[in-house]
Amino acid sequence: MTKFLKILTIIVLSVFIIFAALYITYAVITKDAVLNPDKLIGYGQNVTIFDSDGNEITSASIEAQKKSVALRNLNEDTVNAFIASEDRTFYKHNGLNYKRILKALYVNITSGSIKEGASTISQQLIKNTHLSQDKTIKRKLNEIKLTKQLEKRYEKDEILEMYLNTIYFGHNCYGLQSAAEFYFNKKAENLNLTESATIVGLLTSPNNYSPFKNPDKSIKRRNTVLNSMLECGYIDENTYSAAVNEPLNATQSSSGEKYGSYINAVFDELEELNIDGYMLCEGCIIKTYLKSDAQDFIENTQYPCDNAVIITDNRSGGVKAYKTTINGAKRQPGSTVKPIFVYAPAINEKNINPFTKILDESIDFNGYSPENYDKKFHGWVTVTESLKNSYNVPAVKTLNSLTIKKCEKYLTAMDVKLEDEEKNLSLALGGMKYGLNIKELVDKYGIFPNAGNYRPSRFISEIVSKDGKVLYKNETISNNVFSDGTCSLVNEMLMETTKNGTAKKLKSFNFDIASKTGTCGNSEGNTDAYAVCYTSENCFAVWLGDKDNKRTDITGGNDCCKILKSVLENIYADHSPQPLETVDGTTTVSIDREEYNENNKIIIADPACPKLNILSVKVLKGNEPKEISDRFTKPHISTPKISVTENTVNIQLCHTKYYSFIVNRTKNGQIDKIYDGKWQEKITDSPDGGTYVYSVIPYYENGNNKFFGKEIVLPSVNITQNGKQNQIEIPDIANKDWFNQ
Repeated sequence: MTKFLKILTIIVLSVFIIFAALYITYAVITKDAVLNPDKLIGYGQNVTIFDSDGNEITSASIEAQKKSVALRNLNEDTVNAFIASEDRTFYKHNGLNYKRILKALYVNITSGSIKEGASTISQQLIKNTHLSQDKTIKRKLNEIKLTKQLEKRYEKDEILEMYLNTIYFGHNCYGLQSAAEFYFNKKAENLNLTESATIVGLLTSPNNYSPFKNPDKSIKRRNTVLNSMLECGYIDENTYSAAVNEPLNATQSSSGEKYGSYINAVFDELEELNIDGYMLCEGCIIKTYLKSDAQDFIENTQYPCDNAVIITDNRSGGVKAYKTTINGAKRQPGSTVKPIFVYAPAINEKNINPFTKILDESIDFNGYSPENYDKKFHGWVTVTESLKNSYNVPAVKTLNSLTIKKCEKYLTAMDVKLEDEEKNLSLALGGMKYGLNIKELVDKYGIFPNAGNYRPSRFISEIVSKDGKVLYKNETISNNVFSDGTCSLVNEMLMETTKNGTAKKLKSFNFDIASKTGTCGNSEGNTDAYAVCYTSENCFAVWLGDKDNKRTDITGGNDCCKILKSVLENIYADHSPQPLETVDGTTTVSIDREEYNENNKIIIADPACPKLNILSVKVLKGNEPKEISDRFTKPHISTPKISVTENTVNIQLCHTKYYSFIVNRTKNGQIDKIYDGKWQEKITDSPDGGTYVYSVIPYYENGNNKFFGKEIVLPSVNITQNGKQNQIEIPDIANKDWFNQ
């Protein structure tokens, strides 16, 4: 018994010492953690944004975006949505939910990583206003201490109200009122059930669940919140069923701020870069690539409808100017994808060259029959002609030859992930489920003036804390997609589009501009119109349309190009950019012009080919034609036809532009040359009676050199004295169609 008491005493003392040690550790670690009431209602976050020249954009203060809301004025559904989703026992616990803590601890230990949190609304308020977002033991212990102080000092409704006024909802929205105005253009007190659930759904990941950027994900997340409300008994089954089938109805209010589109894009990028909105402390500086002169110009330009304009810098990858009335929404890109989705991959795969001919014709691909914009077919056209005139059939044929699988490989390298329903031939014409936004589109075109390297453009160049610490610096790594030779060829083709194609409104400039237009619509009107172009310095894009997809008469080649022309005039008012690269990675080869023009064959010209029959073309290195013509060094013709009419022998020669001919007549071993000269349609001879054998030798004369082909012996003929012929037929073994006899 004495031994047992000793053991028990040791155990009790050990436990006491452990708990005492833990308490002392806790007290030491949290000794500086003091609740600051001022931070709970106005924690003074104020970010200053600068343009690329170091000029301050004063309208970018977060404080200006922060607005308060009173809990008593909110709709009951709004409050319940937060409680059900974020902290179901909020009104029951004292700030800490020990059951959730144990559950989260178990999940994290068994998974070997921090997968689940256990923060209550009270803890979130403390973390967001007093602490960093770091996942450390010290931060968690400070959070626990401050949460206890918070719960002792304030009532639950006070805590919830402070939480709602400080929580971050993305898009530079701090507090529920700012979020309600930004996402639904209304006051927080007027939010209905589905709108409240949508806003609550943002808390997990504002960027990922934004109704403007990812509407499908936003709806799924909203419905998850509604299901939580159903489980908590805040709504019944009928209300839930009706709510989950409602559309998002998100309507972003128009920003009255100067450079509002650019500033919104900056805060969007903060979320994409995982820069936590709560870490932007007082005095934090965001440096951007904004060029104020360019931004002023595009904002002051008159537009006929909803619009988006972007200018990026090829060297830095920064966005110099950006304006949009559709909040970065994705739209159908139409024909603008042809160079990036179809022709560049096909060139890179060595399937085609710019001068490759494709038959533009009526065709059916298992029920899919593409048509051209002009409702016509244009016969054999080159890839360059197809691109500059934006013909649809050749683009679809090229994608079919390339295969969707190979196309997808290139799109993946450009950060384009195809949905299963997008993996079909309509992709060649921009047939996408969601489409691309204008920044994504111009980023893809930025590959060509950058030697095939893809690098997403950025609005933010650097983020610096008030004490000078660099929190972020843009060091985006580029990813090679196409060879430099592919880009050289695409540059040249798109420059031809500017000179003689759908973007010819831009041809007046005296420097290289590569461009492409696109228009989406049908007989009822158009929904989206584009003009995209680039120089060696910058990439540009203009979109015009209607955010609600109402039909317009806007086109890319006309309206968008007019605006793009004015932008180019402004940017290059005092200088001209250097020429675009059109040579690197390519080889110029000489092909047989006649074979190309008449037979659509691409073969290297014979070394003895006359200059007029040589066509110089540029190809990707490694994709030179393999076949070499020998039709001049080894002339060859189809067998001439021979016939006898009365006492006259007629020899018909096939038409050959550059050949000369020798015609010999043989009788009883004696050979006589009856003709030596240029092509004639018919060679005639009137010999005496007897049996004769005629032969034809084609040759090509190049200066002092003569290149002779094989002698072709014709069937013998027999001429009688009275003029009647007796022609001996020799079987035409070479040309006889034995298989169809």
